[in-house]
Amino acid sequence: MRERLSHEIVASVLAGLTAFIGGTALHLPPWAIFISWAAVFALGGPSWANARRLWCTMPAGSTFALIIVFVDQHVGMAFGDSQIAQDAVLALIILVVNTALMYTGRIKMFSLIPGMFFGFASYFGTLFGGFGFKPGNIWAAWVCVVAMNALGPVFAYLSNRLMYPVLSPVPTSVVASAGPVHHDGRTTQAGTAQAE
Repeated sequence: MRERLSHEIVASVLAGLTAFIGGTALHLPPWAIFISWAAVFALGGPSWANARRLWCTMPAGSTFALIIVFVDQHVGMAFGDSQIAQDAVLALIILVVNTALMYTGRIKMFSLIPGMFFGFASYFGTLFGGFGFKPGNIWAAWVCVVAMNALGPVFAYLSNRLMYPVLSPVPTSVVASAGPVHHDGRTTQAGTAQAE
C-alpha cells in the first residue's frame, strides 16, 4: 500500500487546525484532542471499536475528577484550614473516588481503565489550566473537556483517511515466484515438491 499524502503531513495539518478550536472565544483545550488522538493509536489505530471504548471511558474519568473537585470544594476544610489538613482531606477524597473509578473498570463498558485516567487527567488540566467558556467553573470544564476528548478519535480517523491510501499492484514476478497457494494459506516455490 502506498500513500498519496504522507501521514506526517496530514497529521500535522490536522494538528495545526486545532489552533482554530482553542483560539475561539470559548477558549477550549485543544491539547485534550491530542490525548485521545494518541490513545486511539495506543489501542492499535482508528476503528469504531477503539473510538467507542474511549468515548465511554474518557467522560467517565472526567466525571470522577469532577466529583473529586466538587467534594473537595465542599468539605476540603473539614480537618482545619492548614495546608496539611486540607491535603489530608483531599487525599481521603482521592482514595475513595479513585477506588470507585478502579472498580468501575470491572464493568465491561468501562474496562479500558487507562481511558478513564486520560479523561481524569484531561479534566484537571482543563479546570486548573483555566480553559473553557467559563474558566474555573467545574461544570463548564467538564463539558469542554468531554467535547475535546471526543474529537480525538475523529482526528485519528481523519489522519489515516486523508492520506488517500492506494493499493499498490503486486508485481507479476512476485505472484509467479510465489507458487501455488494451499488451503491453509502456505505457498510453495514453483517446481519445489511440498511435503505433506
